[in-house]
Amino acid sequence: MRTDARHAVVTGTTSGIGRAIAASLLDAGWRVTGLDLAKPTLTHAAFDSWTVNLASPTEVDQVVAQLREVDALVHAAGVLRVGRLQDLGADDGALMWQVHVDAATRLCKALVPAMAARADGRVVFIGSRVAQGMPGRGQYAATKAAVIALARSWAAEVAPNGVTLNVVSPAATATGMLKDPARAASAPRLPPIGRLIEPAEIAQLVHFLLSPAAAAITGQDIAICGGASLPH
Repeated sequence: MRTDARHAVVTGTTSGIGRAIAASLLDAGWRVTGLDLAKPTLTHAAFDSWTVNLASPTEVDQVVAQLREVDALVHAAGVLRVGRLQDLGADDGALMWQVHVDAATRLCKALVPAMAARADGRVVFIGSRVAQGMPGRGQYAATKAAVIALARSWAAEVAPNGVTLNVVSPAATATGMLKDPARAASAPRLPPIGRLIEPAEIAQLVHFLLSPAAAAITGQDIAICGGASLPH
């Protein structure tokens, strides 16, 4: 039985949801490696930040080749570009695909087989309620829908090996992304609870999915949406 701290790799730890997840895990005694393009904003003895451009396949491959003894992977890094059909940009679509889908694929390909060999591991992708489709978000929605398909496919492959893969899909969340000028043409929709989702609320759900108590939950897309998915 391992006696050292469990090790989580978390992308996007410099702000928003990823930062909240990393902070929650550190508070619970985990060791966290953050994969980020920006400089770290967390300071903790058990936190290590590695600089990587998740839109660069070469950089992602180089970094994951150095990771060892990883118990959990949380892919929280994200980028949003908006545009209706007639305004879509190929570069925007490629960027979102690289960060959301290709990076997830490369990270899992490198880390999940070792988890399966140990018969113990957890993977959580941060998805989006937008994956079901929304005007002005076609390319973003497509990448988030792809993440769900990947998680369900890989979950089926490694379920017998003690590894779970799930997606947590928030509705509009109180992060810096809401202030990004790139989304000015597509305002967030306030959930029925009358406020934005808080990153700490998402972090608590992710923390549970990484725990032994969640061993029977795999291949799921779990909404944390403040009622946005309810008929109304």
